[in-house]
Amino acid sequence: MSSGSATASERAPRRALRWAARALRGSLAGLAALALAAGAAAAPAGGTAQLQVDARAAPRGILKMHLVLPVQPGPLTLVYPKWLPGRHGPAGPITDLAGPVLHAGAQRIAWHRDEVDMYAFHLEVPAGVTTIEADFEVLTSPRPDGTVNGLEAPRTATDWLAIIEWHQTVLYPADSNTDELEYQAEVRLPAGWKYATALTPLQQGPESVRFEPTTLTTLVDSTLLAGRYLESFDLGGSPPVRLHIAADSPAALELSAEKLSQYRRLVAEAHALFGPGHYRHYDFLYALTDQIMPDGLEHHESSDNRSPYRTFLDDDVRRAEANLLPHEYTHSWNGKYRRPVGLATRNYQDPMRTGMLWVYEGLTEYLGDVLAARSGLLTAEEFRSELAHDFAGLQTHQARAWRSLEDTTVAAQLLYVQPRDWAARLRRQEDFYHESALLWLEADTLIRRLSGGRRSLDDFCARFLGGEARAPAVKPYDFEDVLSTLAAVQPYDWRRFWNERIQRAGAELPVTGLVQSGWKPELSAEPSVMHRAHEADDRDLDLRFSLGFYVEDDGTLVDIIPGSPADTAGLASLERLAAVDGRRWSKEELRDALTATLHGKTTVTLLLEKDNAYRSIDLHYDGGPREPRLVRVPGGPDLLSLITQSRAPATH
Repeated sequence: MSSGSATASERAPRRALRWAARALRGSLAGLAALALAAGAAAAPAGGTAQLQVDARAAPRGILKMHLVLPVQPGPLTLVYPKWLPGRHGPAGPITDLAGPVLHAGAQRIAWHRDEVDMYAFHLEVPAGVTTIEADFEVLTSPRPDGTVNGLEAPRTATDWLAIIEWHQTVLYPADSNTDELEYQAEVRLPAGWKYATALTPLQQGPESVRFEPTTLTTLVDSTLLAGRYLESFDLGGSPPVRLHIAADSPAALELSAEKLSQYRRLVAEAHALFGPGHYRHYDFLYALTDQIMPDGLEHHESSDNRSPYRTFLDDDVRRAEANLLPHEYTHSWNGKYRRPVGLATRNYQDPMRTGMLWVYEGLTEYLGDVLAARSGLLTAEEFRSELAHDFAGLQTHQARAWRSLEDTTVAAQLLYVQPRDWAARLRRQEDFYHESALLWLEADTLIRRLSGGRRSLDDFCARFLGGEARAPAVKPYDFEDVLSTLAAVQPYDWRRFWNERIQRAGAELPVTGLVQSGWKPELSAEPSVMHRAHEADDRDLDLRFSLGFYVEDDGTLVDIIPGSPADTAGLASLERLAAVDGRRWSKEELRDALTATLHGKTTVTLLLEKDNAYRSIDLHYDGGPREPRLVRVPGGPDLLSLITQSRAPATH
């Protein structure tokens, strides 16, 4: 990822930021919920809450809310959403809530915060009052890259587009089931802006739209994308699927016929893999901007996707972002329809248990890459290069020795927001994405081998994620359900398979699936297509596999790899590179110095600055550039080619 958080210490690759952003955006979600809750009664009153959102100042980072909420007289506790679907953590940015001001007509209603639960607000509804009004603002960060502490609302708008996350705009009564609370939302947008959302419009004016009443669950699950420059494309499918793209200028909206065909192919390939969609319609919401943190968030009938401005203008950035929409689309089946029991909570205050994210996120990461390849969004070479890049990253994570994969999933709420400075010593959230994905590749190749090629993980997906539901529904599962479905596809000791890989600290690196697929990973001086793509996307230089660090555009070093030349020389994260071998630092100078180590040079001298002091360090290294790739295993079958083979009928 190119941009990071507010400080250099918080910067991270774009994909890692996207995962971290889930937790950050959860904060805003919580704030919004807080305001809506303010109008509910201790025992929920009947009727529909009316929500008005004024987003005309969204480019300034200000959303204004007015809520009219049905209530009953008596004590009432309102809550601000704390735990949000898809964010896997208690990330509500309550510090950016301006208000709420509560009143019944002209009568002001006082509230006080709970002394233990900072997300709960107590008040007394006066006798005879049947509705409460709540007015408040939610203030989002003006910084393009947001924050990482989980308490502030990251930026969600530019001068040309805005993303309205409804959880930013509501409060609801404590201990409610959000499936049983009804809200009707209305939003006012800047003049001339268009919008897209999975919600159904009821009334539309020149600058505002009012939607049909729906449950709070569905409202929060239906992000709205708006912008001055917004285009929509039909992608086919039954139920129908549409792609809506908003960008900071019309130039970024130039979607080629080939790219549009690949997105249409994605819909067809997903249906061939899973079966019918568990939605009435599906809307990809895609914001292209460098002013908002990259992200992706799944919903039942839509997904909120954010990529760099040049995603369709720069081939390297396009490659690095290629699996975003396939990943979030897969979540409509895996994560929204089928959901781990610990994540299927009844409201946004009940804590989530995230131990099965190796299925929720790991399987989705694997299938997202597979669908990207089957649809043509990634070539076969790019797909292999992505797998090699993911595996090589895991090799640098020393914390595998003391921390199990399962612990990374259980601690997801921490990993999503921790700085990346010492990622290799701590493990990061990408472990339960990438490592789990490679384990699902191993399961796929194992099923293919044991069944003599008659069955594959595709059969598991059809059984486990398929079904006849054509509207949003949640079908929870647990570990036993995963094991029994795998055994029904291919008899095997799946319990031992998964326990050995996810529960044990120091488990072997997930290389078996790659080797069983007919390929093995290696580091080479030859350029790697996806390594270079992620560097372009992240706007950094990834030298983890040679000198042992990332270096960002401004020269900041991040994530010193244990045992690397940089680690041996005593480099630290956040030191800033000033010169390379006596010449002013640049990416080109550093690349040239690294290449020279292939031809007899054994030392790279770095001039570093930190805390207003300079020091010169010699890195002893003679291995040249090292970038990850896959090479064929002699004589073995090429299962990766079979795995990425198109399954959908040809379209004309």
